Amino acid sequence: MALRIFRVYFGSPPLSPLPPELTAAIRQLIDGQGSLAARSRDNSAHYRKGGTSNAAIDFHAYLVTRLPATFAAVTACLKQLPENFSPASLLDAGSGPGTASWAASELFPGIASFTFLDNNRQFLQLALGLSSHSSHPALKSTNARVGDILTLEKDSADLVIAAYALAEMPLKMAKEAAQSLWRATRHSVVIVEPGTPQGFARVLEARKVLIAAGAQILAPCTHMNVCPLSAPDWCHFRVRIARSREHLHAKNARVPFEDEKFSYLVASRHPSHKPAFRILAPPDEAKGATTFKLCGEKGLTQQSVARRDKAEYKRVHKLQWGDPF
Repeated sequence: MALRIFRVYFGSPPLSPLPPELTAAIRQLIDGQGSLAARSRDNSAHYRKGGTSNAAIDFHAYLVTRLPATFAAVTACLKQLPENFSPASLLDAGSGPGTASWAASELFPGIASFTFLDNNRQFLQLALGLSSHSSHPALKSTNARVGDILTLEKDSADLVIAAYALAEMPLKMAKEAAQSLWRATRHSVVIVEPGTPQGFARVLEARKVLIAAGAQILAPCTHMNVCPLSAPDWCHFRVRIARSREHLHAKNARVPFEDEKFSYLVASRHPSHKPAFRILAPPDEAKGATTFKLCGEKGLTQQSVARRDKAEYKRVHKLQWGDPF
């Protein structure tokens, strides 16, 4: 039987690490906190049971183990926005420690106004403390407000991000949350959720609401038709992140990296070019060909490219899970 190799990256290279000033701020906060291993395990168990990011979690362990994964996933999703998009304002809805804002500040240095919104005062205090270390002037002096994603009537921004925020609410409320996020944006909305069937279910509900509201779905979908996926399959992607020494210690891990699975949606008030297909799984490399699982306007398809077709194989052999095809 032919040896099969599965690629594991969302895009070819690993994503860049956390901004140095964010890494330094986290290390300053956790200095003297002792071992985070047991607290990291408690956090993981809390989330696996469906718990939310409330006072029951250990914030220091969260910064070391969850913040880098969220940063990497959000960065990957923000890169799906149009190249000519240059937002002047950002609303980080359900901001937590402000991870999505840090990711956006790296990709969009022209943002002049950031707003953290969260119903957890401890997270907001943590977000403000971390952002005070940023070299980005607007992020360093960001606004913060205690509030709920479902009530954004007074909020508006060019770019609205909800990163791992819908997971904090029942599935039936995802539609209402999506409507609220859409009302708040002047240009685009980015929703990122865990890459689980439950996370995708929330993204799918948001997709239906946004299309009904007139939004243009830019990614990962290549079309505006009904999603062709059905259980037990679900749309998700994966990004690989390097573990810091603190992360390794907190997880009692030896492998110097981990993979974060996520589902996401990028929607805009403005149409933009969409690829014909997107790769929905790791390309399957056999001895004589590479096979891609694709989603396009006509639904799910598979495309095999033989090695003997040298020109076409050269064009596609570096494509990865999540890339346009």
